[in-house]
Amino acid sequence: MDAMNVKPGLAPDVLEVYGAQISSRLLLGTAQYPSPAILAEAIRLSGAEIVTVSLRRESGASLAGQSFWKMIQDLGVRVLPNTAGCKTVKEAVTTAEMARELFGTPWVKLEVIGEDDTLQPDVFGLVEAARLLCRDGFEVFPYTTEDLVVAEKLLSAGCEVLMPWGAPIGSGRGLNNPYGLRSLRAHFPRVPLVVDAGIGLPSHAAAAMEMGYDAVLLNTAVAKAGDPARMARAFARALEAGREAFLADPMETRDMAAPSTPVMGRAVLD
Repeated sequence: MDAMNVKPGLAPDVLEVYGAQISSRLLLGTAQYPSPAILAEAIRLSGAEIVTVSLRRESGASLAGQSFWKMIQDLGVRVLPNTAGCKTVKEAVTTAEMARELFGTPWVKLEVIGEDDTLQPDVFGLVEAARLLCRDGFEVFPYTTEDLVVAEKLLSAGCEVLMPWGAPIGSGRGLNNPYGLRSLRAHFPRVPLVVDAGIGLPSHAAAAMEMGYDAVLLNTAVAKAGDPARMARAFARALEAGREAFLADPMETRDMAAPSTPVMGRAVLD
């Protein structure tokens, strides 16, 4: 199903990625929450069906993360392992291979970080790692920039979804480059696009959905809120409103005022 062509009342408005149909357009990260209980409540109130998880190499032998993994399984959500913090192709590919074995899924959110201050993706390493992983049967969700050439190369490598950043990870700045994001949407109208990183407020998420983006992935904005569960619910509502606005075909902007009350038939007073 082409998520971009769904019309209200005609078919369920679901997002399809790698053959999986997803009803919620909010993808939620699982790091930095005050407690596992608060994380679980945030996931429930968000309605998220996909959550990202990071692989910690040191937990493999000691099984230190089993209680966390059990909680995620009990919530009934789909897991999207990520290669967070990886800075080389080899590191990212190795981490993805370990995650596939541990979590039993071919899905991977691919990160290859190229710059420490902004955590901007190394797009050259990203394309190379994506090509290797897709060739090995992975279903890759690449964390990328809004660059159109990079996007084309990622799709050619075998990716079926793109995850451009809104702003640097954890910055809360929202959509730094609306023009670039709109251009990406226009160039790839049938590719699932997920804004990933930099979202700080529900209004930022709503704006992304109003542009026609298919989903939003966020973590810090919920985890670091004073009330993470309430913020998760706020984001869920904002995404729903933004998606409805996009499907409703918003009015075009104008440079001049246009009266909302008809001028014909007005009373003439002498």
